[in-house]
Amino acid sequence: MSRIGKAHINIPEKVEVKIQGTQITVKGPKGELKQTVDEGFKITVSENELSIERPSESKEHKSKHGLYRSLINNCIVGVSEGYTIQQEFVGVGYRVAVNGQNIEMALGFSHPIVFQLPKEVSAEAKSERGSNPLLTLTSIDKQLIGQVAAKIRSLRKPEPYKGKGIRFKGEQLRRKAGKSAGK
Repeated sequence: MSRIGKAHINIPEKVEVKIQGTQITVKGPKGELKQTVDEGFKITVSENELSIERPSESKEHKSKHGLYRSLINNCIVGVSEGYTIQQEFVGVGYRVAVNGQNIEMALGFSHPIVFQLPKEVSAEAKSERGSNPLLTLTSIDKQLIGQVAAKIRSLRKPEPYKGKGIRFKGEQLRRKAGKSAGK
């Protein structure tokens, strides 16, 4: 049996879970999320605990058991606490500014890059003298915020020689030595 799938999910006080057929709706103080599961999976809510049971021992049902448990747990955590991702812009002249749902970045190209955020994600930029500019993304949807952060990072990935680029806060890079000195 799946270790992740058989674990129960604790539901916080302010979170409400509704099950309608194969769709699960989770409402909380930060918003509302929906998750669809395959038919046959039995989802039970008792007091402040949710559990998921698979219909059979087939390989497909075993593989989806833990997946659905994790997706539903991500929805519950998202509507109660939310998710944040911080990214550092490391490099001379690298800047970031947020104007509404647009992020304007100077990444060493000949032109500024404007990235439009989905309406479910909000951003905040912080630049202090002597430290790298910092971009903070917040959302209730874990999958969406991760996808947006990965797309922003792909605009200028950190390179291994000088470490310049967009990296996640606290990310450790494997640095390489440059060319060795003359003969």
